Amino acid sequence: MALTQFTNLNFEDIKTSIKDYLRANTNFTDHDFEGSNLSVIVNLLAYNSYITAYNTNMVVNETFIDSATLRENVVSLARNIGYVPRSKRAAKATVNFFVSGFSTTTDTISFQPGVVANGSVSDVNFIFSLPEKVTVAADNGTSFGSLEIYQGQYLENSWSVNNSQPNQRYIIPNDSVDTSTLRVKVKNTSTDTTSTEYQLVDNILGITSTSNIYLIQETTDEKYEILFGDNIFGKKLQSGNVITASYIKTNGKDGNGVTDFRFAGTIFDENNANITSFTSDLTSQVPSENGDEIEPVESIKYYAPRLYSSQHRAVTASDYEAILPTLYPNIESVSAYGGEDLVPPQYGRVFIAAKPRNGSFLSEFTKKQILQSLKNYSVAGIVPQFENLKYLYAEIDSYVYYNTNFVGDSNSLKTDVISAITFYSRSSEMNQFGGRFKYSKICSLIDNVNTAITSNITTVRIRRDLVASIGQPAQYELCFGNQFYNGKTQYNVKSTGFTVFGIGETCYFADAVVNGSNIGNLFLFQEISVEEINILSTKFGTVNYDTGEILIDTVNITSTSLADNIIEVQAVPLSNDILARKELYLQLDVAKSNFYMKQDSISSGANTSGTRFDIQSSYQNGKKIR
Repeated sequence: MALTQFTNLNFEDIKTSIKDYLRANTNFTDHDFEGSNLSVIVNLLAYNSYITAYNTNMVVNETFIDSATLRENVVSLARNIGYVPRSKRAAKATVNFFVSGFSTTTDTISFQPGVVANGSVSDVNFIFSLPEKVTVAADNGTSFGSLEIYQGQYLENSWSVNNSQPNQRYIIPNDSVDTSTLRVKVKNTSTDTTSTEYQLVDNILGITSTSNIYLIQETTDEKYEILFGDNIFGKKLQSGNVITASYIKTNGKDGNGVTDFRFAGTIFDENNANITSFTSDLTSQVPSENGDEIEPVESIKYYAPRLYSSQHRAVTASDYEAILPTLYPNIESVSAYGGEDLVPPQYGRVFIAAKPRNGSFLSEFTKKQILQSLKNYSVAGIVPQFENLKYLYAEIDSYVYYNTNFVGDSNSLKTDVISAITFYSRSSEMNQFGGRFKYSKICSLIDNVNTAITSNITTVRIRRDLVASIGQPAQYELCFGNQFYNGKTQYNVKSTGFTVFGIGETCYFADAVVNGSNIGNLFLFQEISVEEINILSTKFGTVNYDTGEILIDTVNITSTSLADNIIEVQAVPLSNDILARKELYLQLDVAKSNFYMKQDSISSGANTSGTRFDIQSSYQNGKKIR
């Protein structure tokens, strides 16, 4: 008989199959496979089959980008579709310099490539370098200006081209390289005093046989290889040419946040003479930021096929989402949608919202740079436009019941619950455009923190932060992107305090549902007591419960109860699952959430009849203000 086809990797199933095969042979019908020496052979065959099947399964998994786990394999598969993973990124800082005390006859000074400054953050010292020479004017022994410096060590490597070697490769021998600082120059011979700088490209569009270009690809151990042309696409190097590659080896995101810099560089005058006598002062214009680690495997798996599908052309909204991280690697999450999805529609436009990895918002300068770069990808007739990133916060109030027989300190249990929710709040399910707050997962997560927890009653609310234009009449619009619950006639929407021109006391606003409609009117009021209010205006704005949109009529806000001119506006979502649409970026705000520990007297046996059980409502509290 034939051996059974194995459908799993279970050792005992393989062993049983081998025994059944042997028993079918008349020579082994009466053998005791458990007690005889033949059992050793059967085990050996089973182990060999098991290990072979396991290895085969793992090898097959590593041949597909979706199932591959080893970075080298994922990078290799991404390379086949033209995707180069993002390298480590050096933290950058912009510093103002003032150099004085050198010769008054000096016309220019040059900061040489290499270490230029050092600084520290959290008692850790970091060096900062220039990737290339910077020359500035000098007058009467002084010079000033600004420098963009990169955290890390400036390094150089050289290779001599020898075309007699069929497989000569130019691999940068260091890891942790920031490829954005890579500069590649080629000299015709080792004795030449001049060199030609080659330009990095990411595709061959527009490349001719004489283009001085190079490409890079990641190899093993997170190192990078430099590739040159073949006289068809790009100029081919000749034997005797000398390649020099300079770059910065960086610590990545660890270098973020440095503000205090001390000069440690080298300065030359216009005659290329080293200036040794001078004083220097560096002032931080922008703290070091945007340092990041090498692109993780999960990101490569996500972006590689999407960039390949776009074919370096931005046509659909998803094309923009794939291309933007390659143009600006510091983007953590991006959302793009067509103007046809808006009300009213804006045809011919693509709206983009992006969240940087280190920071809350992209600067206007960065947005302009990205839009300029997008012109190389956008098709005629489609205009990309950045939308301001809007944060949507989810908050919870959780009443956690626990068995007192299994836990002695409820505060410790509460700390464990908060830690588990905090860990979830940092997951990729949140913290992104299109992120989703999953109510069932939160409830299950709380229940599984400790076996002492018997249940939880958790309510959800959503919040947007309104930034008031202090002292200026203005209208405001807040879009939550989720339907509002309007089961109560009033106070489905609440705000924190603020003052209005002409009214000295702190004011708040809330909603009142218009009977028989999905619209509510906002009213402005003052709180006299918990139960009593003084309504100042019944026409403060409107709220659309179906679209989750709040419109505030013209008002002159003079101050806010919270810092930074913030008015927090909360609403109760119709669904406990919250979704971040379009330019909304979802975050779970654990600091503004509340956790209450309640004893489960039934489970503990203290009140098995349940007559004294403390029942908690599943609905939001009845407070009139946030």
